[in-house]
Amino acid sequence: MKRTLSAELPHTPPGSPVRLQGWVHRRRELSSVTFLVLRDRTGLAQVVVKDGADVPPEETTVEVVGVATANPEAPGGIEVTEPVLTPLTEPAATPPVELWRPTMNASLPTLLDHAPVTWRHPAQRAKWELAAASLRGFRGTLDAAGFTEIQTPKFVASATESGANVFQVDYFGRPAYLAQSPQFYKQQLVGVFERVYEVGPVFRAEPHDTVRHLAEYVSLDAELGFIEDHRDVLRVLREVLAGMAAAIHEHAAAAVERTGARVPVVPEEIPVVRFADALALVGAPADEPDLAPEHERALGAWALAEHGSDFLAVEGYPMAKRPFYTHPWSRDGAGASPREAEGWSNSFDLLFRGLELVTGGQRLHRPTAYDEAIRARGEDPADYAAYLQAFEHGMPPHGGFAIGLERWTARLVEAANVREVTLFPRDLNRLTP
Repeated sequence: MKRTLSAELPHTPPGSPVRLQGWVHRRRELSSVTFLVLRDRTGLAQVVVKDGADVPPEETTVEVVGVATANPEAPGGIEVTEPVLTPLTEPAATPPVELWRPTMNASLPTLLDHAPVTWRHPAQRAKWELAAASLRGFRGTLDAAGFTEIQTPKFVASATESGANVFQVDYFGRPAYLAQSPQFYKQQLVGVFERVYEVGPVFRAEPHDTVRHLAEYVSLDAELGFIEDHRDVLRVLREVLAGMAAAIHEHAAAAVERTGARVPVVPEEIPVVRFADALALVGAPADEPDLAPEHERALGAWALAEHGSDFLAVEGYPMAKRPFYTHPWSRDGAGASPREAEGWSNSFDLLFRGLELVTGGQRLHRPTAYDEAIRARGEDPADYAAYLQAFEHGMPPHGGFAIGLERWTARLVEAANVREVTLFPRDLNRLTP
């Protein structure tokens, strides 16, 4: 007999035989009858068990063969009667939290310590269903725009952005590092495919123990060639965000309801403010090199009040705070000299509800510009030979962005801590489970 999923049960004609498989979600014992609530990947089903029947403990995986029976009080109006229960494993141990309750009141350490079990809770699992739908939207939007999905190495020979924030590993007797981002490789592959994207882990050895930082997270990277400047990159980013929001509505509507997520309406044009003006808006000193979290929150509130937007792009960050491959400020696309090291850049950060979500911008693409930028750091361009060869053989003006998946999901559900939406977080203190 074909398996019937819980979501299919309401559409099953009464009197039909059904075969369900899943977990014992809840046992409710009344005076003359026991209700078994079975959980599978699609939802919950109610099974009516005669008094005296042996019902395995909660979280035991079981198979139930019975008859679909109409009952207006059952989920979807159909329940299963005359069941034959077959355990598919040994009786399950008592879970660390009561998974049958509508909400979990467990502390964050409890949730994380027992993540393989606590993620089973429907409301908890729904958080990742939002992330999974977002990934579908990210990929689908870029596929439709002519991008090619790539996969790049996670063992690298040198740091992408700085040597202080990388994890060093022993790579067959020589030092290597876990990749901070796929930046070097996605740029090189613009020279092959013009438009590329990657979904993958990145690693940051930053000793931050905050509600917004992780040592490993999922980065949604894109890079595209033949652009005028960073505003072209921002326009593609806008389409991607709209696609991610649409995919949530299409593929995870139940998760939205279960979590109370606020899926944003992405404006046709994301409001943009210059970095210097952003500092003035929040009352920060004009010589601040970056935005602090409290500045981001204030700017998010300003964007919502002034533009009705959950998003705000801050462009023109100081070159001193951007990686060496960042293109200096040049809205005409002509290309300014990297000697403007203390000037502005063709880069941006995108804030989502007052939190930095995306970093992006235009990159250098001329070999002479790279030579000058690397030497300005006191380094030898020869140390970057593997990276620079692509530029020596002709690269178009290009740029890209990277979205932090966990931060995106955290803002959707207004989580107080990014770890709440991370399947198995890695941070300053946590290496298991």
